[in-house]
Amino acid sequence: MYAEFDETLITGNDMIDAQHKELIEKINKLLQSCEDRSDKIGAIKMLDYLADYTDFHFGAEEKLQEEIGYPGLAEHKKKHEELRQVVKELSEMLHEEEGPTDAFVERVNENVTNWLYVHIKSFDRSVAEYKYMRENGGML
Repeated sequence: MYAEFDETLITGNDMIDAQHKELIEKINKLLQSCEDRSDKIGAIKMLDYLADYTDFHFGAEEKLQEEIGYPGLAEHKKKHEELRQVVKELSEMLHEEEGPTDAFVERVNENVTNWLYVHIKSFDRSVAEYKYMRENGGML
């Protein structure tokens, strides 16, 4: 199952939305690399690539939140750290296996894709709404 960026994931912030689209593309590239169960090196490279982009994206989001004085920044950072930990655990799992297993793919879908969907629809959308309200005098 591949991730899909649809209208339910739009936050209304162009920068955040563009980065979410890119993040979903990277998740899909990881899942594609897992289709060849014997390509451990390819899956590791794609997971590392996803981890690097995730760090970049989280850094951009957190910088935006600091700039706008977002009151939920500390909690948002904790949520970001949750995904970083999941990716670290997935990396350990992948290194221990001979290649990407069905269990690995299932964990990517459950703990990365689903986490991202929930995170965007709640935490990231609230940041975009807060930014919009600050820029428009509190009117949504």
